[in-house]
Amino acid sequence: QVQLVESGGGLVQAGGSLRLSCAASGGSVSTSATGWFRQAPGKEREFVATISWSGGRTYYADSVKGRFIISRDNAKNTVYLIMSSLKPEDTALYYCAARPALYDGAYYYNAGDYDSWGQGTQVTVSS
Repeated sequence: QVQLVESGGGLVQAGGSLRLSCAASGGSVSTSATGWFRQAPGKEREFVATISWSGGRTYYADSVKGRFIISRDNAKNTVYLIMSSLKPEDTALYYCAARPALYDGAYYYNAGDYDSWGQGTQVTVSS
């Protein structure tokens, strides 16, 4: 399993933008599908976005589609989540997760499909 470290969270006003980063160490994520999840206080962890190992396929939760973009730079062993038009309901602890993909193009949106998780980075959107 690789170790994942998220960064880039913070406090932002509604309508603002943030870029989250997920840096991998102890292994390569170049053949791993990677996903972002979030958990707000008192709520269950929910899927946000996922990307295949080459970056050729992505999939988003309806709640963030058109506002968030997931991307990756395998040379830097890093996956990004670019968030724009942020809303107060986007406030949550954001986690990245990774797992070996069965083939290029595979992605996963169930938390149980992932075996490596970061510690999370807090995103707070004020109204």
